[in-house]
Amino acid sequence: MTIGLFSVLQHHSPPPAYHSYMPLDITPRLLVFDLDGTLIDSRVDLCNSVNAMLVHLGKPQLPEAVIASYIGDGASMLVRRALGDPEGDIHDEEYVTDALTFFLDYYRIHKLDFTYVYAGVLEALETIRDANPNLPMAVLTNKPVNPSRDICAHFKLDRFFFQNYGGNSFHTKKPDPHGILTVIAEASQLHPGAPPITPSETVMIGDSDVDILTARNCGARSIGCTFGLSPHTLAAAQPDQLANSPSDWPSLISVTSR
Repeated sequence: MTIGLFSVLQHHSPPPAYHSYMPLDITPRLLVFDLDGTLIDSRVDLCNSVNAMLVHLGKPQLPEAVIASYIGDGASMLVRRALGDPEGDIHDEEYVTDALTFFLDYYRIHKLDFTYVYAGVLEALETIRDANPNLPMAVLTNKPVNPSRDICAHFKLDRFFFQNYGGNSFHTKKPDPHGILTVIAEASQLHPGAPPITPSETVMIGDSDVDILTARNCGARSIGCTFGLSPHTLAAAQPDQLANSPSDWPSLISVTSR
């Protein structure tokens, strides 16, 4: 059940209308972006890779919508959920490791088959960079770091970010705050002599409750992206602001082109 371009179009109807929010009441000194569902739509390639893994293991394939609901907590949890074993109670570690290895090997080859940058992302990042060239931006994703960096490089997103960390960059993943606190500490070193950047001066931008909780767990602010892969999780997480498209980002952080 390989998912093709028709499925991409079929499953990406316009997002529902959300309440319009005022800009954040701070001047951010650091922006941290999620990747999947925020900068890029990788749903089809992730789902195809999961189903290829299931076929390899002799298991029935899963619908795209089911697999998509498993995305957001890293590759290992995505594989465990697809195997019906999120808690590790059914399969031994060797079986899961083999499944994960196959998934990652397949995804490494097919990660750019259907993945694309959301409309407006490049323009929004250009606007932000043009208005404040010294504002550091970074990527913090639960996707493994190598495909994250490869994808950003392929789409020339990497030129905007001083750092790109993945789910295997640290001993914990989002929503644990260790990753974002590391990014804050590193960003503070970019301009020697300037006061250290604080979490309250940092904005995390992402499409799921994982991103919103990551921000909250360290005292940062958050923008939830309603156009992403997991907008249904945002209401309960209560982000500080909502973006209906990437073009909303500059205005939400009070940045406009010079």
